[in-house]
Amino acid sequence: MPVDISKLSKISASVQPSAAFLFECSELVPLETALGWQRQWQQHLFAKPLAPQAVWLLQHPSCYTLGRGASETNLLFDTKDPPAALHRIDRGGEVTHHLPGQLVAYPVLDLRRHQTDLHWYLRQLEQVLIDVLVVLGLAGERLHGLTGLWLEGHKVAAIGVGCRRWITQHGLALNVDCDLEGFSSVVPCGLANHPVGRLNQWIPGLTVAEVQPLLRQSLSERFGLLWQTPNSLVNPEAFASDD
Repeated sequence: MPVDISKLSKISASVQPSAAFLFECSELVPLETALGWQRQWQQHLFAKPLAPQAVWLLQHPSCYTLGRGASETNLLFDTKDPPAALHRIDRGGEVTHHLPGQLVAYPVLDLRRHQTDLHWYLRQLEQVLIDVLVVLGLAGERLHGLTGLWLEGHKVAAIGVGCRRWITQHGLALNVDCDLEGFSSVVPCGLANHPVGRLNQWIPGLTVAEVQPLLRQSLSERFGLLWQTPNSLVNPEAFASDD
């Protein structure tokens, strides 16, 4: 469907533009690979605080992840024989399912350039998603006391982040045209009474390829990011500078 990126709300004039590399992956990226990229960039920002930030937009092969301290009671399968790869990782939140047709964004941002407030950061990630849905003619909703995004009572996006020395990892996952069957093997985000949805239930035929530029633009507008074009998927020493 045609979409109008100009509908995205603009950032406040008080937001200082900040350089960031944007990595958009055309192939499915294993979870472990994406985690390695984020950690490498986070370490680079520890060492060079003026270097550009980075954001990855990608899709994962089918897998499940558990956040720090997440309960395995939300797994409805034998952990010795999971239906897809199972990982415990250093983000907040409970169990999440990743799979093709779900668009994932991993911002590695230095919150000292934005606001040193994780609550603010989570709300900004939700607003990024709300902005995207507005362009699509959909009304995304927050639920009080919960993190993520809902559409007519269905959770269409999960958010889970990590942060060390104010530099972020992990991010958001937006269900676009994915197969929802794998969510039946878990209690998604530990919320038993909240069904999972995907955007093409409301917009038949919608694809990740159509949503990805909207998410890219919304991240840029909401966080004041000026995209720089990388020449490879990672290796910060190759194109991050101290300028």
